[in-house]
Amino acid sequence: MSLAYVFPGQGSQQVGMGRALYESSAAAKAIFDEADDALGSKLSTLCFDGPDTDLVLTANTQPAILTTSIAALAALRERGADAPTYVLGHSLGEFSALVATGALAFADAVRLVRLRGQAMQDAVPAGTGAMAAVIGIAIEDLEAMCTEVAHGEVVSPANENGGGQVVVAGHAAAVERLMALAKSRKGRVVPLKVSAPFHCALMAPAAAKLDAALADVRIGALAVPVITNVEAEPNADAARVRELLVRQVTNRVRWEASVQRAAALGVTEAIELGHGKVLAGLCKRITPDLTVVACGSPADLDVLKGRA
Repeated sequence: MSLAYVFPGQGSQQVGMGRALYESSAAAKAIFDEADDALGSKLSTLCFDGPDTDLVLTANTQPAILTTSIAALAALRERGADAPTYVLGHSLGEFSALVATGALAFADAVRLVRLRGQAMQDAVPAGTGAMAAVIGIAIEDLEAMCTEVAHGEVVSPANENGGGQVVVAGHAAAVERLMALAKSRKGRVVPLKVSAPFHCALMAPAAAKLDAALADVRIGALAVPVITNVEAEPNADAARVRELLVRQVTNRVRWEASVQRAAALGVTEAIELGHGKVLAGLCKRITPDLTVVACGSPADLDVLKGRA
């Protein structure tokens, strides 16, 4: 068996996440305490008690999800876990993966993702951008459709999630035109409630801010490779981490290709570390033979004991 750790991104947040881990695991508690110290605020209270209106703010959501994922990882390791062969994360989850493999110190990562979240929110004025999920249209056709409706604005694939679902992002008017065209060509479209158009060219100002912040952060050796969102290939070179994280902000998340690459490299089982089971569902659609088990609660740890 070849094992991967996978880490969720934005959208998996929920008030109450991580509380049971905090209360049952000294290692998980230490992670939440470290996050509070690193940020100079009670992120733990926000995760456990909300309010949801604050938790869903991107600058809070990103460090909250990362912290919950790393707390789950710490609790799993506390129980005695096999090391993975590869790690990978969806968008924000790539930072969690880099913490797991030793490239980023947790305190540095939680500060970085707070900055990343705020920079992504600030990159585009409210109401200027939009995102939508498109189901049932091949990626090549969708790319051509984006070019057809752009009319000088930005609209492009942002997430290749698998199972025929691709999320697009860009200027709100261009996304509306793309949705109308997709419907006319028998695609199904779902507008997404998001605060900014992530993973498209409009995020260039955020990419620049993240690049500047990463210049001051130590990036260590990777214990195991990270299958990156941008390339859907394993990277074990610490010197490339900064570039790949910066490119990720404006480039699409190639999740479907990343999971397929992991399977091709021999991964047969994955553990999703963090709140929820979003990635387990996506992975099942992409590679049905890949077994994905959740690790986000003490009950999950009990199930995994002896397996991981």
